[in-house]
Amino acid sequence: MSTSRTPRVRASELVGRGWLNTGGRDLTLADLRGKAVILDFWTFCCVNCLHVLDEMRELEERYRDVLVVVGVHSPKFEHEADPVALAAAVERYEVHHPVLDDPELVTWSAYAARAWPTLVVIDPEGYVVAQMAGEGHASAIAALVEELVAEHDAKGTLHRGDGPYVAPAPSSGTLRFPAKAVELPGGNLLVADAGHHALAELLPDGETLVRRIGSGERGLADGGPGDARFAEPNGLCLVPDELRPSLGYDVLVADTANHALRGVRLSDGAVTTAAGTGEQFMVGGVENVVLRDVRDGALVVTGHDAVAPGGRYPALDVRLSSPWDVAWSPDLAAFVVAMAGNHTLWAFDGEQGSMTHLAGTMNEGLEDGPGESTWFAQPSGLAVATDGAIWVADAETSALRRVTPVDGAAVEVRTAVGQGLFDFGHRDGPAEQALMQHPLGVATLPDGSVVVADTYDGALRRFVPADGDAGSVGDDTSGTRIAGEVTTLATGLAEPSGVVVQVGEGPDGEPQVHLLVVESAAHRLTRVALPASLAGEVLDGGAHRTQRPVTDIGAGPLWLDVPFAPAPGQKLDDRFGPSTELRVSATPPELLLSGEGAGVELGRDLVINPEVREGVLHVTARAASCDVVPLGPDGEPDPDVFPACHLAQQDWGVPVRVVDRGEPGDVPALTLPLRG
Repeated sequence: MSTSRTPRVRASELVGRGWLNTGGRDLTLADLRGKAVILDFWTFCCVNCLHVLDEMRELEERYRDVLVVVGVHSPKFEHEADPVALAAAVERYEVHHPVLDDPELVTWSAYAARAWPTLVVIDPEGYVVAQMAGEGHASAIAALVEELVAEHDAKGTLHRGDGPYVAPAPSSGTLRFPAKAVELPGGNLLVADAGHHALAELLPDGETLVRRIGSGERGLADGGPGDARFAEPNGLCLVPDELRPSLGYDVLVADTANHALRGVRLSDGAVTTAAGTGEQFMVGGVENVVLRDVRDGALVVTGHDAVAPGGRYPALDVRLSSPWDVAWSPDLAAFVVAMAGNHTLWAFDGEQGSMTHLAGTMNEGLEDGPGESTWFAQPSGLAVATDGAIWVADAETSALRRVTPVDGAAVEVRTAVGQGLFDFGHRDGPAEQALMQHPLGVATLPDGSVVVADTYDGALRRFVPADGDAGSVGDDTSGTRIAGEVTTLATGLAEPSGVVVQVGEGPDGEPQVHLLVVESAAHRLTRVALPASLAGEVLDGGAHRTQRPVTDIGAGPLWLDVPFAPAPGQKLDDRFGPSTELRVSATPPELLLSGEGAGVELGRDLVINPEVREGVLHVTARAASCDVVPLGPDGEPDPDVFPACHLAQQDWGVPVRVVDRGEPGDVPALTLPLRG
């Protein structure tokens, strides 16, 4: 049976700085012999990796005595290479399997990983049997594990029993990895207590607990404060006073890991679901919008694939993807939602019960312009200024972006700070040169400037737009960067992820601005008093680039190959159109002389420009498969069985160096396995 898979290749040893979740023990592949093993190459900044962690939970539970998942943490950002930060992330995201700390990307390179996340399946005898990138592989892995269990049970090479996971000591405290906070009418504070899967109401001192809303168990359930369930809630937004009676709730919550928006009524703590089905939006999926109609006791499902900016959909029938923050926009008369999971912005109209796709092509990157053509990268923080501009903390590009409504639901996007997916650091000064590191929060100050929770730098940063560039949009500014200056207001914070601006009276009777900072990794709220001048310091902590191995490619023709094989018991699904799609672009665009654009074949001839010596190839692939329907007595597919759909997808950003044809390292083909 194994001959139908990839050739038998012995798995490389697991090498890194140390291990977590093993009780202090170092593991080797020999220790895992007899089990099916999944290596999950991840990094904790990556929302797609967090999606895969959720996919792994069910597999780990189902195959607990025959399967071992090993997380190989291969960091992107400098902060993620900090062992203390990694240990906190493993606790934060409830990773219940051993994790190898691989800060030098040794094991990453040994397995030729090129993307986060990458999954490698190893059989009980220590041979690699499959490699896949991206999300949506849970059903394929389950089918493969079933095959491996049957095969190795028969051979006597399967060892059942507990794996090497050792649970760490539980932590306690009022808050656990809080994410965002809002000030309630009356002065109390409501905190998204993500690590406790609940909301916590605190007194104005930011410490004394008043009540919890949510049972504290991960899940999706409506009801009273003791029965409702959340999953890693993040963003919070007060509902405008005039809408509260009709909507029936006072706070809107971005319930991130549930892929939903939840409404909370403060009077009694009741929780309802306002938007989302609880299932994740998959780019290109045929069931991202599901209209439900029960006829004769049967559920009729209508799928809509063309979800694009401007599209408007029933809020409770559209799938969301890791909504990370939410903010009210008076100009749009809607709540803006930062949809980190598919790199977009949406608008939620609670009165109409609708979701509208505002901006973002669902490609990951940094591209400005009209909303329908822009690229975001895990937008995670939102703040609406008095002039109507919507400021966005765009985490994976370490960027501060501004979204301006221009007409109806149309918006224009411009960047103030940020260089792209691979450049980050802590550098103040002119905005076009300033650098941040994975910011998750943003707020506006009374003077019109913007404060950013620069999460992985452990800092608060301030951006002051240049005179005359506070919010205008037109032909003279569209597509250009926003000029201004960046300074540092505070350092030494533990992963600040949210900021609440509080304006009070100082000792001299003058207004005094305090920032209430959500220090997520310190499990607390911290007040920071701003200097009277609001100027801040100018710091330069240096610039950094993501240190992934660069691929040498020869100038001229290059074959791009994205292998994909359906899982056992599945076939390619072309019922709703082509089953596969491949999109290719480059930074800079001049890197590609030909081969860019979209197509249905998972292989393509590219031509690399010899005049461009380095850059990034952006490759997006997806493949749809479905379960094979059993045949009925008449030899035809059973009409009463509706095959389940499965979608695999991944975005690669491959750093490349262009060499002359024939030089050492020159590759005639670039292979990026989607599932092979």
